[in-house]
Amino acid sequence: MAERSRDWWDQAERDLASARLLLGGAFYEWACFASHQAAEKALKAVYQRLGGEAWGHGLVELLEGLQDRVAAPEDVADCARLLDRFYIPTRYPNAWPRGSPGSHHTREDAERAVRCAETVLRFCHGLLAGP
Repeated sequence: MAERSRDWWDQAERDLASARLLLGGAFYEWACFASHQAAEKALKAVYQRLGGEAWGHGLVELLEGLQDRVAAPEDVADCARLLDRFYIPTRYPNAWPRGSPGSHHTREDAERAVRCAETVLRFCHGLLAGP
């Protein structure tokens, strides 16, 4: 399989830019989801660079899979846990007893999600730029 870390990284940056735009447009549920996607793709870029294969969408599990090579700082692990909460309930009404996802996610949620995505991307960028 070809090494495509640059492609994964480029899309991670685009997803983060999208999350910021969605936040500005008050599409808070989508800003949360796009933040998750940015972090997921950044982590998958690291796997690609290290010659590994990443499966799944759980950020906590993706970080755990890197533990033998690099330990994530506590703030990155905390952000992964927060962002994982936005993978399904931001998109599907049946994740909630009633109401659409847009009625359950706030500006504060989206702001935190974007900040966390930025934290994960900084961590991953450091690994990608490493030795």
